[in-house]
Amino acid sequence: MHTLHCASSHITGDGGGMAGVETMAREENGQAGDQVTSLSRAVERKRYTPVLLEEQEKEAEDLRSVLTRKLKKKCLCSPSRAKELVLGFFPILSWLPQYRPKECLLGDVMSGLIVAILLVPQSIAYSLLAGQEPVYGLYTSFFSCIIYAVLASSRHVSVGIFGVLCLLVGQVVDRELQAAGYTSEGGRNQTGMTGAGNLTAGMTCDQSCYAISVATMLTFMAGLYQVLMGLFQVGFVSVYLSDSLLSGFATGASLTILTSQVRHLLGLKLPRVQGLGSLVKTWVSLFQNLKDTNLCDLVTSLLCLLVLVPTKELNDRYKAKLKAPIPTELLVVIVATLASHYGRFEERFHSGVAGTIPTGFQPPQMPDWSLIPNVALDAFSIAIIGFAITVSLSEMFAKKHGYTVDANQEMYAIGFCNILPSFFRCFTTSAALTKTLVKDSTGCHTQLSSLVTALVLLLVLLVIAPLFYSLQKCVLGVIIIVNLRGALRKFGEIPQMWRVNRVDAAIWLVTMATSALANTELGLLVGVAFSAFCVLARTQRARAAKLGRAGESGPYEDLSAYRGLQAHAGFIVFRFEAPVYYANQSLFKKALYRCTELDPVQEAALRRKQQQQNKKRKKQKDKEKEEEAGLEGRGGASPDSGVATVAQLIVPEKRSFHTLVIDCGPVLFLDTAGVNALKEVYRDYKELGVGVLLAQCNPSVLDSLRRGGYLQQGSDEAQLVFCTISDAVGSTQSYCTENGGCEIDSHC
Repeated sequence: MHTLHCASSHITGDGGGMAGVETMAREENGQAGDQVTSLSRAVERKRYTPVLLEEQEKEAEDLRSVLTRKLKKKCLCSPSRAKELVLGFFPILSWLPQYRPKECLLGDVMSGLIVAILLVPQSIAYSLLAGQEPVYGLYTSFFSCIIYAVLASSRHVSVGIFGVLCLLVGQVVDRELQAAGYTSEGGRNQTGMTGAGNLTAGMTCDQSCYAISVATMLTFMAGLYQVLMGLFQVGFVSVYLSDSLLSGFATGASLTILTSQVRHLLGLKLPRVQGLGSLVKTWVSLFQNLKDTNLCDLVTSLLCLLVLVPTKELNDRYKAKLKAPIPTELLVVIVATLASHYGRFEERFHSGVAGTIPTGFQPPQMPDWSLIPNVALDAFSIAIIGFAITVSLSEMFAKKHGYTVDANQEMYAIGFCNILPSFFRCFTTSAALTKTLVKDSTGCHTQLSSLVTALVLLLVLLVIAPLFYSLQKCVLGVIIIVNLRGALRKFGEIPQMWRVNRVDAAIWLVTMATSALANTELGLLVGVAFSAFCVLARTQRARAAKLGRAGESGPYEDLSAYRGLQAHAGFIVFRFEAPVYYANQSLFKKALYRCTELDPVQEAALRRKQQQQNKKRKKQKDKEKEEEAGLEGRGGASPDSGVATVAQLIVPEKRSFHTLVIDCGPVLFLDTAGVNALKEVYRDYKELGVGVLLAQCNPSVLDSLRRGGYLQQGSDEAQLVFCTISDAVGSTQSYCTENGGCEIDSHC
């Protein structure tokens, strides 16, 4: 059992207490003057008595016992355990029996209807971004709403098509189409939807069929990754994707999305550019083909922008006053479809249109397993992004409404929202911020609103979908671009981000620039790597400070940061605001030497060099016998006394302290290199007569010190480690007062 002595100051009395003691002394024996003198001396000595903190015993468990205990807990078979597992995996079984219709039904129905009105045009539009037929976007939104409502622990998040994921899916689809020999110019072949089948079954598959086959396999793999991560309880990985990283990634991807949709606004039939620098290459291609702009599509796009942008701004500005957002997108889609149909834009102006959108559902089919090697790596990045966005939104709205969500259950929910729909020709989904905000602002209480949204989508799929045949693709492109406003607004926040935190601003800029200018997936990887580099850089450039305090009971703070702080005579209190480990242990020592203005290694080298010089001088004096009499007249000293004199000239000029106190409060952990660095510091300073004390060590650091040999078995830790800086300083002062010297007798 280890014990830690925390020296606490026990002064005989304070100001008020001293007056009372003096009065009692006068009344009892009439020797007030002697009593005051003795009490004053006691105060000056500030005698410290150690307080023993006895650490709790921890039962040592081997790995086998830990694994056995956890397996028994997980594999426990009982009715209550089975009920807990079922209710945990299907949260709808927990909240649906307790549903309060009078309080929640109206809000859920209204929010579900409004989200569905927004979701119909966006589902059709984002299908274009993913390189798919419009009906597949409606399929995706329909199935994901139902599955997420059953499996999600969040009550307010709305899942569906998300622009960034659609971009990633579209890039993979276009890459595989080109690899398979398909061309991506013009519209998709419309006959592929009815004849689509599993490629492995040997059936003929056209471009549209192959595109959805790639998307479904990609979606299946992404969902499989997400479920596996939930199974292995690795939901914590989302914490490594910071808000600045995700925001920069979304903004960079938004620039790529905007660029990819400009061709539709102009009516240009250009293939999507793949590879590094696709954004720049796309703009070059657009300018080269600007002469081929379709004037009908351009005019339609400008009119839609003039309607959608102001209305969206009004929705944002007056969202607190509006009971529901104005469904401008749906109105624009309806009007544009009618205008295109009766104006015969496709025949007269060769405008690209959505084409045939069949009613009902196609029979399920297995994903094409032969595509797994082609899409496995792409699916992993999509899985991470989808999960991170879903968990971030679910936790944000759970905190707002006062409940908790299970990150691993969210992993299951979004994973099965990808796995199961992949058998019904759907592509990747995740939580969507815009629709979640609408859902929350329109009175949503539970995921029943998602089921209402699914019912509306079902009505569209069964009855209304064919009416969108004449909808121009440029209108869908405008809808996509207008919904990028939130991400693009981040450019205006760069100065504010830079003022608040330059490191986070740098992460945002690097991630955004890489995602936009290089490659979307590469941008995410570079962002994660750069974030990790910034964390390491912070430990490499950790703040080191010399501490002082104001008064007798104030906290110890940086002398260079606050006025009125005083350092203790004979003491230096040093703080290093980072863990000490292999990568920064040399920087820790350099910072310490700089703050103390004494490098013990160099000081020891100077002493040895001076000793050697003194010996040489002595030998030279012995040889020069003719000057012996003159040297003795000037008081020549022996080698030992010469060395001592030189040492006294070297050390006292630089050493204005006898004790070094290291504040270990900010030191979260020590590795072997860190412990060795502390041992070197202790040993080197001890050779110069300077004591080294540690203060405010947490249990993890203490354990590392014991394991690393800094605190050896049988040594008195009270001489080396203190609970507070005040205890370390006060105990040393008491020791010096009582013993008439300040040589610290401690053992390492």
